This record gives sequence, structure tokens and C-alpha cells, in this order.
Amino acid sequence: MAVGIFDSGLGGLTVLDAVSKRMPDVPFVYLGDSAHAPYGVRDADDVYNLTKAAVERLWDAGCDLVILACNTASAAALRRMQEEGLPQGKRVLGVFVPLIEALTEREWGDNSPPREVDVQHVALFATPATVASRAFQRELAFRAIGVDVEAQACGGVVDAIEEGDEILAEALVRSHVEALMRKMPNPDAAILGCTHYPLMEQHFQAALGAQVTVYSQADLVAKSLANYLERHTNMLGEGKDSLFLTTGDPRAVSDRATQFLRRKITFVAA
Repeated sequence: MAVGIFDSGLGGLTVLDAVSKRMPDVPFVYLGDSAHAPYGVRDADDVYNLTKAAVERLWDAGCDLVILACNTASAAALRRMQEEGLPQGKRVLGVFVPLIEALTEREWGDNSPPREVDVQHVALFATPATVASRAFQRELAFRAIGVDVEAQACGGVVDAIEEGDEILAEALVRSHVEALMRKMPNPDAAILGCTHYPLMEQHFQAALGAQVTVYSQADLVAKSLANYLERHTNMLGEGKDSLFLTTGDPRAVSDRATQFLRRKITFVAA
């Protein structure tokens, strides 16, 4: 019954925590590529090759469905993987879908022409690679018109989170928010376009102000995945046990993961 969740490091644990709470009976196999994190400063080919290798490892672990809980991987690798073809019975999904569903208030299967939506000015905070890909803007344009998106590449935030330096991460968040608001002083909504960023959500909200609606991915992905699995029960793989895999040092990664989620997490070598 296992479902795979992949992230470049520990950020995807925010998604894992949310989906585990929503679907406690489903085993999840988590793979964090901490040996190669962060992905946000890598080129598209590098991200694709690393993501493909990680997804194949999760298939080997008994997962037929893999969630790319990494916006950089979703932006730079997902479409290419789908276009090149997946093995029969396997599926890979990204994390942009639930965000855009929430932002545009329309179902992903709604193929009607793009239309105007209530939100007009959107601040997008993401890694440099995700910003450079313009994948979020492209997917949004299929469904909405008249939405002004101002993207801010948040260099250094993922590194600080991975290293457990919350003070530095908070300072960087404030700096990036200030930089974006010089370009877009009054955003209606803000997208936290990296699964590491929910760990800093309160700091984003404080810097943006209470009047800005902040869309964080973890709960949106959990809701979307639960709905997907209700419609596609055949995508539950053969794996029986939850498992945490890392390409990094299992002991160090376990310690940081335990700190993030405030419960004991034990990683093993991928």
C-alpha cells in the first residue's frame, strides 16, 4: 500500500507530516537526497537525473505512486519524466497542482478556458531554479488570466533550514520578503513555493503582514493526495511498511528530522 514521497532533503517532511495525519493507515516511504541538497541552485539536467534516480529507488521500495514533494524537481524534472514515459502502472505527481487548485478555486480536471479569479497580485517565494523555470506561471496561465505574479528567488533559505540554523533562515526570509515587496508592495496572496518554507511560514506571514493570504503546500498536497487515492485506489503500491531513506549521513539526517518534526525519526541509507 506504500506511496513514495521524494524531496531534495528534509523539506518534504512537511508534506509527509500532513499526509500521514490525513491518511494514517497508508505507509509512506520518504526519500531525501540530502547528499545532493539543495537542488535549487542546480541546472535542469542535473535536477532531472537526480530526481529520476530517486524515483526509481522508490519504485524499488514498492511504491507505484511517487509525489515529488520538491518544487524544484516538480519544475525541472516532472514534465520531462512524463514525456519520456513512465513504466506501466507507475505515476509521478508534483506539488504545483494543489497550489493552483486552491489559488484559482477550480478543479485540476476543469479544462475550460482560463478565466479571471479573485486573486490579482501574487508573490511567489521559491528556489532560484524554480523561479528560473517559470513552471508555476506557465501552469497558472492555463487556468487563470489577469494574475500578476512577482517571483522572488530565496537564495540561502533551504541551506539554512537543512543546517538547522533557524536564526539565519528567519533573517533571510525577512530580507527576501522586503526585496519582493519593493517590486510588489501590496500582494493579495503569497505562495510558499518550496516544501522547506512551511517551516518558516510564521516568519513569512509576519514579514508580509496579516492582510496577505499565505498558501503553504503541506495541507493542500495532503488534501489533494487523499482525493486522488480515493479515485485511483490501484495506485497504492505493494510496499507494506513506512520507511525513511536518505542519501546523506543517516544519523545526522535523523537528528535534524527529529528536530524539525519534534518526534523521533530514524533514517536509513538509501
